[in-house]
Amino acid sequence: MTNTLHVGLVQINTRADKAENLEKIERLVGQAAAAGARLVALPEYVTYLGPKERFEEIAEPIPGPTTERFADLARRHGIYLLGGSIHEQSEVDGKFYNTSILLAPDGTLLAKYRKIHLFDVCIGDTVVAAESQRILPGNEIVTAEVDGHRVGFSVCYDLRFPELYRALADKGAELVFVPAAFTMFTGKDHWEVLLRARAIENQYFVIAPAQIGRHEPDGWCYGRSLVVNPWGTVLAQAADDEGVITATLDFDHLTKIRAELPSLANRRLSTFAVTAEQVATR
Repeated sequence: MTNTLHVGLVQINTRADKAENLEKIERLVGQAAAAGARLVALPEYVTYLGPKERFEEIAEPIPGPTTERFADLARRHGIYLLGGSIHEQSEVDGKFYNTSILLAPDGTLLAKYRKIHLFDVCIGDTVVAAESQRILPGNEIVTAEVDGHRVGFSVCYDLRFPELYRALADKGAELVFVPAAFTMFTGKDHWEVLLRARAIENQYFVIAPAQIGRHEPDGWCYGRSLVVNPWGTVLAQAADDEGVITATLDFDHLTKIRAELPSLANRRLSTFAVTAEQVATR
């Protein structure tokens, strides 16, 4: 087990040409690996961000062609690779999963996480989205291990639901992934605030690779990929363009923060026990 982990985050402008997107991914992952990253993380919907009518065409099983291509990338560079998220085929006609995958340096599929919270919002006429029209929700909280450290999974809109991030802390997470395609409208006010809050309240590292720029037919992603430490300090932030950022995570620093400010240990769990049935009746 090592006490530091050098990570690379890919910020990309994914469009509707899946083959072109995959070529760009390979180039940017190579840049991150060349910069010394042991773990490289990609954003949400990394292979396709275009018209929903083409989901049937571009969705695939996991394992599948994209998983194998990502596994080859991981082996080639000797890295852990977070495959952002891709469209996974489901058992329901016309519906798919928004699924994040993690590959080991030998290409082994270590974990698969299906996004739990679906982006169904209507903010005036600026942001109108109904992810659930095409995407099915996952129902499993997922963790895995990277070089002896427990990592947790989430995707984009999950960020607004702190229960998931506390559950990941309870499962021992020291690092949580937030691959995203945050909209420009919400991102400019909420992106950094929420990421830093999740890191502070759970005292773990948060790494959030993001989509940047416009995509078909009328989307616009905020970008600003971030690496945040357990104190809420931003270790790295991407510029407003495609590219790679890197940072070194110091797990001894995490241990020190949790020892000196033991907020996780100081919880009064019995006072706040609430069942799902109680929430539903409010």
